[in-house]
Amino acid sequence: MSVTTNSSFKVATGPAGRAMAEPMQIELVEALHQHLTMERNASVQYFAISLWFAERELRGFSKFFKSEAESEREHASKFSEYLIARGQTVVLEKLKEPIQTWKDIEEVFSASFLMEADVTTSLHQLYSIAERDSDFRTTVYLDPMIEGQTSSEDEFAYMLGRVKFAQNHPSALLLIDGELR
Repeated sequence: MSVTTNSSFKVATGPAGRAMAEPMQIELVEALHQHLTMERNASVQYFAISLWFAERELRGFSKFFKSEAESEREHASKFSEYLIARGQTVVLEKLKEPIQTWKDIEEVFSASFLMEADVTTSLHQLYSIAERDSDFRTTVYLDPMIEGQTSSEDEFAYMLGRVKFAQNHPSALLLIDGELR
């Protein structure tokens, strides 16, 4: 952090020189970068899953996961914008290669549900760090993110339950696919 002097006004600036009202603890900034990477990885994984379903002529499932990929990309964008708004430099870390081979649809939804649960845990950890640092700007920012993530986790639990109930029967899976279209 540096301080810019203009007459008698001193303005704190972040690493990129952007004005900031309140500095952020480095641990929180690093945790936000890790979460940003998690959101970006989820987007890439969901896009790969969307393609997997499209290749199997399951357009409803494909559409569902394509929408999830776009949603995760939007979350990543929001975290980037938040870091910039707080005067931080956004660090884009290397992404993992997505899984592109699946045993069955239940495996896809099981892995997706676990990924959503991990994202929820990450958000709670961010909140805990921000709260410990008395960074109320971040806790206020995270509140609606956590609410939305909890809903997303619930949606994946619901979808996993439906897919499990279908027991890999093609006709049941086609009904779910049709509903998702």
